[in-house]
This record gives sequence, structure tokens and C-alpha cells, in this order.
Amino acid sequence: MNKLSALLLLGAAFGLAASAFAAKPGKGVQVVADEARRRVDITIDGKPFTSYIWPTTLKKPVLYPIVTDEGVTVTRGYPLDPRPNERVDHPHHAGLWFNFENVNGFDFWNNSEAIKPENRARMGTILHTRIVSTQSGANRGELVVESVWVTGDDKRILNQTTRYVFSKRNHARGIDLSITLKALDRVVFKDAKDGMLGLRVAGWLESPDEKGGIFLDASGHATKVDAAPVGSTAPTGVYLTSEGAKGSAAWGTRGRWCALTGHTGDHTVTIAIFDQPKNPGYPAYWHARGYGLYAVNPLGGSIFDAKQPALNLTLEKGQSATFRYRLILDSYAANPDELNKEAGAFAAASK
Repeated sequence: MNKLSALLLLGAAFGLAASAFAAKPGKGVQVVADEARRRVDITIDGKPFTSYIWPTTLKKPVLYPIVTDEGVTVTRGYPLDPRPNERVDHPHHAGLWFNFENVNGFDFWNNSEAIKPENRARMGTILHTRIVSTQSGANRGELVVESVWVTGDDKRILNQTTRYVFSKRNHARGIDLSITLKALDRVVFKDAKDGMLGLRVAGWLESPDEKGGIFLDASGHATKVDAAPVGSTAPTGVYLTSEGAKGSAAWGTRGRWCALTGHTGDHTVTIAIFDQPKNPGYPAYWHARGYGLYAVNPLGGSIFDAKQPALNLTLEKGQSATFRYRLILDSYAANPDELNKEAGAFAAASK
């Protein structure tokens, strides 16, 4: 059995378990932990929203799947729950995650079960350590968790505390993330393309112009992506940033928000991600690709723009850095005025 087949089987097995949320139906935003199944389920008025999961088949905790208030799943199934006719590239792209490509020389972003044994020593893993607290409510719920960043030589270099706030809105749902990294030793995030908050979207949210191929970043690093499989759902996704960059032009540009809008059947969805002025590297660069990778990277400066000096964010032992993001899932096509207003509200909320 090859590695891809093994991943598909593992993903299918986990997907069967993930398809049924453990949370009991109830009004409002319910946040229910099930540590035996390595998950915390979030529902809104008894309907699935998302789950915080840490399966043994992944190298970091993720939110998966993510579902709109109309029941539309916006995340790709592979590798956790493969669906017919979807792309199977990048097995490390699962749900919504947070990590980085180059931390003290170790690659936390690209790690997966598909990594060859001879390359595993240079990879990094983020291990869930504990659930700190859960809270349910009428219009919002909260989850606080801890995890640790471990290098390929089994050294713990960062403690991570993540606070998720899940909100119920009118024709929309929201997720606020506050992620604090505390250095256990001197830690350097060397400027890199792949980071930090990443989301892999369903096929219908890919760009209609995306044909696959070889992608080069500013340093000439190549990433190969195959064309979409025959029979794939028609892609309709279009990116738009706060600075007006649209479609493929959004990639590698800076902005305080980026939105992805697409439709499937009778449903139209906008996924908007907002950066926060207190974040390192603000305003961040948008690592937004037509094949379905939708990421915000505040630490890639000199990689995306050769004219920029290298940031190389450095934390001495005991120092901390906090990253705050807001993700809004609208069941309609959000317009720039709405998105600018939301960005302003998010900025004000963290002052």
C-alpha cells in the first residue's frame, strides 16, 4: 500500500467518527469536550459549526470541519474525510490550523504522515496538551486550550495557549482566535512563505482560473499542484483584499482583511479573515492561492516582497508573542463596506 492510499484509509476512518458531532443538541452556542475521542464539538442551536480536534494522523490540532449556518461545509475533506473528485495535494492542509514553516530551522507547516522517514528529523510537531476551559452561551461560546511546539530532535521550544470565541450572528458565524506563544528557549521565526493561520477550502471555493502547475515564491521555492480532478464541483471562489487586490492578484499582498466569496447550488458564502493592528507584522501578507489554500502570514515579509527587510521575529527565552485573528462566515456575498466596518470593530475590540 502506498502512502497516499494509507492516508486515504486513515482519513476515511477518522472521517466516519468526525461526521457525527459529540455535542448534544441545544440552544445557543454549545462547546462540549470529548477528550476520549480527542475532540471538542461546537454547535449553534443544535446544528454543527466546527470541532477542535487533535487526531493522531495530524501533526497539529485543527478546527475541522467548518460549517455555515445554512449547513454548507467550507473546508476540504482530504485528508481527514476524503470526498470524491477533490484535490489530494498537500496532506498537511487540514481544516483551520496555526503554525509556521521555519522555526529554529524546523518546518512545522509541511509536516504530515506523508513525510519520508529520512526527512522527519527536520520537521516540527504541535502537540495538544490540555483543555483549559470550555464555556457555552446564548450567542457565544469559548474554548481555551494549550499545546506545545516540539522540534524533530524532540525539543520543546514553544508553549501555545489558544483562546477561541465562537459566535452566533445574523446569517453568519464567527471565530475569534487569540494565540499566545511563549518561548521555552530562544526562538527565531525566519521569514518564510508558509504560515501562519491557514485554511484549506472546499473545491467549489477554489478559483475558476486555477489550472494547477508549479508555483514559485519570491525566493524561487517551488510548489507543485495538480489540476483539479475530472468531475470536480465547478470552482467559483474569488479573493478580495482590503486594498482592492482581486483574484490571483491577492497573493503576496498586504491588507487588514481578505475575503473569499463563492457559491454552490443555491448557497453563496463569504469567508473573511481579519488581521489585528497589535499583531506582529501587521498588516499581514495574504498567502491566498487559487487551488484552495487561504492563509494569512505576518512573518513572511522579505519572502513576499524582496524590497522589505527580513523580520525574523525572535523571542528570547520567557518572552511571548500574541496573534489575534477573526474569521467570519457569511451566508451571502459580503461587500467591502461591511468588511471594513468589521475590521474596525475587531481592531477596537482588542485595544
